[in-house]
Amino acid sequence: MKNLRESMAEHGFESNDDYDFQVRCLLKGAPNRIRALSIQGDGERRKTAFATALAHALDTPHILYHDFSDAEPPTPEVILPPGTDEYGRKASAVDPLDDIASQACALSEAESTVLILGQLQAADFREHIRVHRLIRDRHWLVRDAPYYANPRNLLLFLISETPLYHSLQRESFRVWVGRVSERRVTLSPAELGLDPDAALLLDALNDLFSALDAAPTRSEVMRLFDDLTALVQTEEHLIHALFGRCEGIDRERIKDPDLAPLLSRVIEQLRDSLGVERIVVGSARGDVEPG
Repeated sequence: MKNLRESMAEHGFESNDDYDFQVRCLLKGAPNRIRALSIQGDGERRKTAFATALAHALDTPHILYHDFSDAEPPTPEVILPPGTDEYGRKASAVDPLDDIASQACALSEAESTVLILGQLQAADFREHIRVHRLIRDRHWLVRDAPYYANPRNLLLFLISETPLYHSLQRESFRVWVGRVSERRVTLSPAELGLDPDAALLLDALNDLFSALDAAPTRSEVMRLFDDLTALVQTEEHLIHALFGRCEGIDRERIKDPDLAPLLSRVIEQLRDSLGVERIVVGSARGDVEPG
């Protein structure tokens, strides 16, 4: 059975960090409150990728998203004709937040539902209060009509670039999603599906990653090895490959003259490896090809 990190990677969010404990804390929650996750960090849109991947990893049938910074929200799937009041006057259109929050409440009555509220810093302060009331009271009001939410089924994921309303933050479990993985892993040739002869080249790369304060994921390293064995021939090629494949690599830092010996060491190990035999990435590549 896949763990949470593997499942989230399949849905577009890959990290060396393991969020299993934080998610278990969220799901435990308070029985009389809507469970809310405040997703913080310096990951910008990476936080949205985290929220979406987590919702999918939890096998959620209904995933709804609202972006408070969107000046022109997407057209709803069902467009209701304008209503009229008792005097025959046309009612104003339903606000996009009211529309999606009421949908989330209604869907949660029967099935698991995640409502992702993004860019909350762009929301009016009063909307923070309304979201807090949804968590506390388990219903959403639209023109005095309540839409009730099932606290066992509804999850709220809150994303903001600035602090949330204090009461709203207190009701949420916070999780940090960084621009890159905080946890650095040192992968062996076997873990990457490489031949043992790749060990020295991998050691040289790991030393370079450490100097760059970089924490690439397994798939990033595997793609980088693809480039190394097929295309990279010089230190300049290596710089382009590192920046192209590994999220969080600082392009100015990698050009620092102090790192030149580490770049050269990778190229030397690459040439030595290819001079003996070509490194094969993954078991599906077939037999080792002579250099």
